[in-house]
Amino acid sequence: MNAPDTPFRFDAALLAAADRVKAKVVAWRRDLHEHPELGNREVRTAGVVAKHLKALGLDEVREKVAVTGVVGVLKGGKPGPVVALRADMDALPVKEEVDVPFASKAMAEWNGQQCGVMHACGHDAHTAILMGVAEVLAGMRAEIPGTVVFVFQPAEEMPPVGEEGGAKLMIEQGCLSDPKVEAIFGLHVTSIHNTGTIGYRSGPLMASADAFRIFIRGTQTHGAMPWRGVDPIVVGSQVVMGLQTVVSRSMNITKEPSVVTVGVFRGGVRNNIIPDEVSLEGTIRAFDEGQRDEIHAHVTRITEMIAAAGGAKARVHIDRGYDVTANHPGLTQWSVPTLARFAGEANVRVIDKVCGAEDFSCYQKAVPGFFYFMGCTPPDKDPRTAAPNHSPRFRVDEDCLPLGVKTLAALALDWLAANPR
Repeated sequence: MNAPDTPFRFDAALLAAADRVKAKVVAWRRDLHEHPELGNREVRTAGVVAKHLKALGLDEVREKVAVTGVVGVLKGGKPGPVVALRADMDALPVKEEVDVPFASKAMAEWNGQQCGVMHACGHDAHTAILMGVAEVLAGMRAEIPGTVVFVFQPAEEMPPVGEEGGAKLMIEQGCLSDPKVEAIFGLHVTSIHNTGTIGYRSGPLMASADAFRIFIRGTQTHGAMPWRGVDPIVVGSQVVMGLQTVVSRSMNITKEPSVVTVGVFRGGVRNNIIPDEVSLEGTIRAFDEGQRDEIHAHVTRITEMIAAAGGAKARVHIDRGYDVTANHPGLTQWSVPTLARFAGEANVRVIDKVCGAEDFSCYQKAVPGFFYFMGCTPPDKDPRTAAPNHSPRFRVDEDCLPLGVKTLAALALDWLAANPR
């Protein structure tokens, strides 16, 4: 990947445009925060985005992509390649506890339950940032050597049960193929870092995420006569303990870390009845696809063998979720100087792997991609005490938004200039 013929020739125009759009980005973010929508239900949000892109005069604005997604296409005034920028739009089923004038009071149904709705992971910030980037780049159209595709994606936090959605469906419906995208960039705000800092990592950055369900069937009996049945609660407890050895005793932790967590244990209705069946639910996280498959095999084997040893029967279901989010090494190395130019070299840091998951990984399996984190905790606060993403008390320091606009726009411009056609 070559350096631009005229390095940084877009910077002055970019910085001026980013300053002009700053207040708008804050206003968009607050509006979206006050009106959050769950996955595949981002109707109002998509409408706000599409209206803005159309007003900018983009060459194409496609709506209802992957249910509620929006794709905008900006063709520059000069020939060149195609780059994509992505933002996710969906909120979470979380009741907000942040005291701000634009706090969410929204309620919605999620998988059959009424719940509060909140932008507890910063997707309102991501959407507002990319709207700002679209305005900045639309104003520079005549000088852009190539095409920019703006991908506003629904359902990153998963669609409702029984529905398709997210990055996979966006790709299936052409967001990377019409026009043919050659590289993609995305960002995520995080309270783990202070405003003004950027975290990145080459190769595996975020874990794969798989869900497992285990059903253990025993024989129901009176709690006072356990010898007349097979107790699935005891067997299930042994399975929970057995699964703790998957990572600690079966995986090469010097290669990559991994996690197996049991988060749900259901069984029984009375204190004096040993039930017929219990169920367990949990998550598997890995940073290597081969190890991911090994863990699946270990979870199944350990569960079935422990159940058989206790005279019970076990069924194991593993639902494969998001793949490992792995940054393209060459694209990562190339991107860091651009980030440092706007954040300052000391504020761009290699970070530890993140056990959370992201369906940005779907884009990275299709084209080279680079995904980075941007701090959103005020500089005078300790990130270790800040409410984490997905918390009802999660908040975004809006001073981080301009850096998001500048870095995403600069990555697109620099990449187009570095890959002339």
